[in-house]
Amino acid sequence: MSDGEYDYLIKFLALGDSGVGKTSFLYQYTDTKFNSKFITTVGIDFREKRVMYQSNNPDGTVGRGQTIHMQLWDTAGQERFRSLTTAFFRDAMGFLLLFDLSNEQSFLNVRNWMSQLQVHAYCENPDVVLCGNKCDLEEQRAVSEEEARELAEKYGIPYFETSASNGQNVSKAVDVLLDLIMKRMERCVDKSWIPDGTVRANGTTNTDMSESPDKSKCAC
Repeated sequence: MSDGEYDYLIKFLALGDSGVGKTSFLYQYTDTKFNSKFITTVGIDFREKRVMYQSNNPDGTVGRGQTIHMQLWDTAGQERFRSLTTAFFRDAMGFLLLFDLSNEQSFLNVRNWMSQLQVHAYCENPDVVLCGNKCDLEEQRAVSEEEARELAEKYGIPYFETSASNGQNVSKAVDVLLDLIMKRMERCVDKSWIPDGTVRANGTTNTDMSESPDKSKCAC
């Protein structure tokens, strides 16, 4: 498939502490495979996938299918890479925030990651999906589902318990994030928050969606 054969280029960023399974999560989503031998991500990496998205119209009918080219950016969780990873926050349209269900500290640090997003993302309330990863390690669970859901409700974001190992809820979490982003684009009158190159028509960038030079805040 050539570079121009898609309607939207959507960039997602995977965030979370080192070792929570971000790389394995993205690899499971794009390749439906699990590799237990991944080494720690250094800096930034990304994977790509194309999907067909169909919106639901107000009258209940299904809208026109749109081809979405997704770039899923994988960030290093270590503190020493934080200044590098936060530089990518503003260009991302949605965020997959992961913690390890068998590591309570990674769950406690979710608040720090949300604070970082509120400062560095394209607006103060970006679209985020919280994922409690490694739900297959039930015997090692250190964070209850109730605790995680309470935190997600506090921030008003969806929550999924996922497994990069067996694929549980991985695709569903990404699909929900994509749906949030597409609905945000549909309802926003001010398109200045949408990064250049997001919307394409016949292989060329449609600049009508991003006329304003100020991308600091979303008007949604």
